[in-house]
Parts: sequence; structure tokens; C-alpha cells
Amino acid sequence: MTTLTQASTQWMTRPSDERFLSLDELHQFKLDQKRNSRATAIANRGITAIPTDNHNGILIQGPNGHAVEPNHWSFGQLASLAKAPAGYLRTLPSDMAADCINYGLHVERDIEDVGVLLSRTDDGVELRAATGPNYGRVWDADIIGRLRAYVGDGVTGDWRVPGEFGKEVVVDRKNTTLYASDRDMFVFLADEKNRIEIPNRRDGKPGSLARGFFVWNSEVGSKTFGISTFLFDFVCMNRIVWGASDVQTVTIRHSSGAPHRFLEEAVPALEAYSQGSISGITNTLQLAQAKKIDDVDAFLATRFSKRQADLVKATHLAEEDRPIETLWDATVGITAVARTIQHQDERVDLERVGGRILDLAA
Repeated sequence: MTTLTQASTQWMTRPSDERFLSLDELHQFKLDQKRNSRATAIANRGITAIPTDNHNGILIQGPNGHAVEPNHWSFGQLASLAKAPAGYLRTLPSDMAADCINYGLHVERDIEDVGVLLSRTDDGVELRAATGPNYGRVWDADIIGRLRAYVGDGVTGDWRVPGEFGKEVVVDRKNTTLYASDRDMFVFLADEKNRIEIPNRRDGKPGSLARGFFVWNSEVGSKTFGISTFLFDFVCMNRIVWGASDVQTVTIRHSSGAPHRFLEEAVPALEAYSQGSISGITNTLQLAQAKKIDDVDAFLATRFSKRQADLVKATHLAEEDRPIETLWDATVGITAVARTIQHQDERVDLERVGGRILDLAA
């Protein structure tokens, strides 16, 4: 078992205006954002920074002569394209910062297109993103729209904002797990009503697990698009997921083929998980508990280094007070080790191995 803190990090850092009470409300926010946005490609030679007294010290002018405000994120992206540190540029007088960006875009870089995302705001037009020309944007509104089709509004159906210690709560701005800004989105929903009963979960005692998933994305290049599904014990008030297992993660980089991969890979995965048969998961767990491993050392040796295998065995022995015997035991040991790993990519890789071992039971 492991502890997932991604939702807790969101809960701790999101301001009130980035918290939503339902998927319906979140979808409307992102749909308005999409409708007010326009993506286009402009040659880097056609982008000019103009010094000003505010708006990060500069405005960005396109080849048509219209100037727009960069936000904090897009200013950093422009600085990266100009091969200049954004933090340093922000300390310079606006005319010097504009000169640095113009020199980087017009002289240092070869001629190439820059993908820009423009959005209408209450204050005018804003530059939301400046990316490479092949950036494959997956719109947040499209993702949330798919979610709504499969799970409803996220507060009244089986799939909803998780409760606290397994008890249902009235969703408010403080306890919600639906987050979004002009930069990204993060959704955490769980089915705690239809829990999966496990006859011999731990120390010979029965128990149950709920299903949950995270979905995250960025339209402007701050993170990948990803889905993480898992089983878990409960979620506390701080939105930490306790006792998680069978963690499966799919990420899609925003390459030129990202929108197609979203349709071909992510959408079916979301649908299958949200509408999947609970009995199928239950059967898999029961089979994993019953499936003995003939040679534990040989089994682990094909998947881990000797040091890692020894750590998995020792961790399971310490937590369960007995050696690994079944596929379920191996999964428990692996996820327990993953819980101690700080680097997220390494932790996720290890959890995927645990998930694949669980799949062997079926």
C-alpha cells in the first residue's frame, strides 16, 4: 500500500477562485476559456517585445501591429525561447528586457514558427502561451466534457468528490478536489459507495477498497496530460489518499499527435475505468491473493535488481510480519517500497510494476 499526496498538494496551494464545486461548474469555466481563446502560429521574426511600465515590463506585438499582454507564464515561455532567464529579465528595466527578448527571437534563433495562444479577458487580450509550432494542445474543456459524460457532475452520482475518512461530505470550496486555473486543471474523483470487498486483505482479516482517479492537464505547456487510477482505503480531510494500491498511470506529452492519442488511448481508458465492472476488479484481487508464487526470489529477479528485490521482501516482512507468498503479497511489498521514494517518476515506475504483477492474476 502507498500514500498519494498529489491531491493534497493541490488542496494546499489552490486559491478560492481555482476551486470548483462540480464538474458542471468546472466545465463551464473551461468552455468559456476555450471559446475566448485562439491559437495560431507566428514566425519568431514577427514577434516584437515593446517596453512598457507594467505587464511584466513589456507588451508583445505581432506582425499585424496589435500588442497584447503576456501573463506571468507566457512571459517565462518567451524568455525561454529567447534563451534568456525569465527571473533575471524581470529585474531589468523594461527597455532592456524587451531588447533581450527581441535579440533572442530575431537574431539568436533560426527562423521558425512560434505557437501562440491568445485569450480575451476582462482587461483586453492576453498572451496565455508561447510554445513550439508542433505543440499538441488538448483542451481542458474537452477532457472535462468526456468526464461528465461518463461520471456525471462529480457530486451526486457514484463518482464524486471523495468524502473524509470514508464519510460523505457536502462539497464546498474548502474540501473540493476539482481545481483549475488559466494554466492547468486537476480532478480527483472516487467511487466510495461501491467498495470492493476483499475477504483476506491483511492479517487474515477482511477489508474493502474504493476506486479513485486523478486527471490533470495543461493547455499552455506547464505539464503533461495524464490519468492515474488506483484503489484506496480512505481520503483524509487534507485530501491525502491513504492505503492506495494498483496505481496505474498514463501520460501523454503535448506533441503534435497528442489530441489523437487523447481520443485513441485516454478516452477509452477513462470510459472503461469509470464504467467498469466492480466484480472484475474483485475477482482480480481475490485471484492475486490466492495465486502462490513458486519461487519468490526468481520471480522478483526477473523484475528488479537484487538490491530492489531484497528491499521489497524486507519491506513486506516488516509490514505484514510474514514473507511474500502470493501475487498480492508482492504487490503490497512493491507499493510499500514505492511509498518511500521521493522522486515521482521513479515512484510511478515502481507502482506500474506492482500493477502489472496484479494483472498476472487475471
